[in-house]
Amino acid sequence: MDHVSVMKTDPHSYAENFIVEDHFKSQARARGIELGAVDVTPGAGAYLRHLAFTLSAQSVVEVGTGSGVGSLWLLDGMLKSGTLTSIDDEMEHTRIAKMAFNDADIAQTRYRLITNSVLDVISKLTDRAYDLVVLRHNPEDLTFVIGEAHRILRSGGALVIDNFFGGSKVCDPAQRDPKTVSLRDAGKIIKTDSEHWVSTLIASGDGLLVATKL
Repeated sequence: MDHVSVMKTDPHSYAENFIVEDHFKSQARARGIELGAVDVTPGAGAYLRHLAFTLSAQSVVEVGTGSGVGSLWLLDGMLKSGTLTSIDDEMEHTRIAKMAFNDADIAQTRYRLITNSVLDVISKLTDRAYDLVVLRHNPEDLTFVIGEAHRILRSGGALVIDNFFGGSKVCDPAQRDPKTVSLRDAGKIIKTDSEHWVSTLIASGDGLLVATKL
């Protein structure tokens, strides 16, 4: 019997590269790497695009603009008449995100880029006015921001916490640094609050905690 060599492909890597990023996202990602910006992975970005499309998202909030890669994925899935509000506390991130939007010929009516304290901005957003909230920010602020996300989401709207695995630390009980503990606590808050959220955890990118507002 002939020996047949079978090449094994890592399913996670396969999923991450299943949808290929376009030129504009790749360019934005390269600029982000230069600045050390935290950006969504291609697989997680494709999921966000799909979620925005499924929700027929008209109004979306993104906390943590980074280089604009995640914003471009979200805008791809949103209604063309919709508006993305993306918040970051780093002026350089806002600058390179705007470059990415200009490169991709995104109309200025489709987005708002806000550079300010995330906590200050999100606390001033309108109640029950948004279809989707994506959090990609300091984990130690999550307890407050989750409450604000619930306030501003419409019923049936979705919350996504990107990078929930925290560099694979969350699933390692030995890791007890403040950011990892904050991520674990956020997960507990959402999964145990069945009166307000229906949640799941998706192993895409560095983990996506997804919750729908009841």
